[in-house]
Amino acid sequence: MAVKMVIIGAGAVGATVAYTLVTASLANQVALIDIDRARAEGEARDIADSTPFTGPVRIYAGDYEDCRDALIIIFAAGANQHPGETRLELAARNLRVVRDVTDRLLRHWNGGVLLMVTNPVDVLTYAVLRFTGLPEHAVIGSGTILDSARFRHLLSRHCRVDARNVHAYVLGEHGDSEVFLWSRATIAGMHVDEFCDRRGVPRPDRERFADQVRGAAAEIISRKGATYYAVSLSVRRICEAIVRDQQSVLTVSGLVHGYYGITDTAFSLPTIVGRKGRIKVLDLPLDVHEEEALCHSAGVLRKVLQENGLI
Repeated sequence: MAVKMVIIGAGAVGATVAYTLVTASLANQVALIDIDRARAEGEARDIADSTPFTGPVRIYAGDYEDCRDALIIIFAAGANQHPGETRLELAARNLRVVRDVTDRLLRHWNGGVLLMVTNPVDVLTYAVLRFTGLPEHAVIGSGTILDSARFRHLLSRHCRVDARNVHAYVLGEHGDSEVFLWSRATIAGMHVDEFCDRRGVPRPDRERFADQVRGAAAEIISRKGATYYAVSLSVRRICEAIVRDQQSVLTVSGLVHGYYGITDTAFSLPTIVGRKGRIKVLDLPLDVHEEEALCHSAGVLRKVLQENGLI
């Protein structure tokens, strides 16, 4: 079946996402839209030259009319995070971009899944739902899928085991208030602490691990100006779950109704993702400290929503 994807924003993240999707052979057509048409054309032509090595994919610079029959719209437009700037400080600038782009998008798009990547992703995911009236299941934020991957990566290196055998989640805000589910972190069916004891390595320093994950993007941005490789692979993973209807459990962001007593905000919880987007949010049992931290994270996000007139 033909699959078309449109990426709005041809900057470092959008262009790298386009390249990653082409190499993954997840779509027959990939369109790049950017306010700088020449930039979109240049990125599309550069990636198109690689298709003899990847397979028959049409990639091109498009316009909003090209959104009409897209299965997935990937929103990567907006201002970048500057060194020393938090994701939440981006909110006011990128909310204006979101409102402008969604107005144009809805004139042409006839439905599918809208995947938000631009930061602050939780705030913007909530804003899109409020601005557009799209169904809740059809709007997904990339959320903490990358934070969870960074968490798993650190655990795998510490425990000297393949990261694919590490199951660990980061929930809540994609940002400083995110919550690490140590109570549910497992390797080979064992809690990570038990695995470390059996493996003969020290148990992980939880505060140090959390600080490393939270600070990962800032550390990279301070050295090279932006993050885009791991982000693009996390986007590819979400798109794969949608295109192939995999029913994958991913920590993506979306509207939260009543989980852990939290309502009317958007952040990441373990969610089954498939062809229609967010299929089901999983209400995992948390320990009391994790639940308190998740409520705090929701409060941080709700304050930003209030400050920007969204609630």
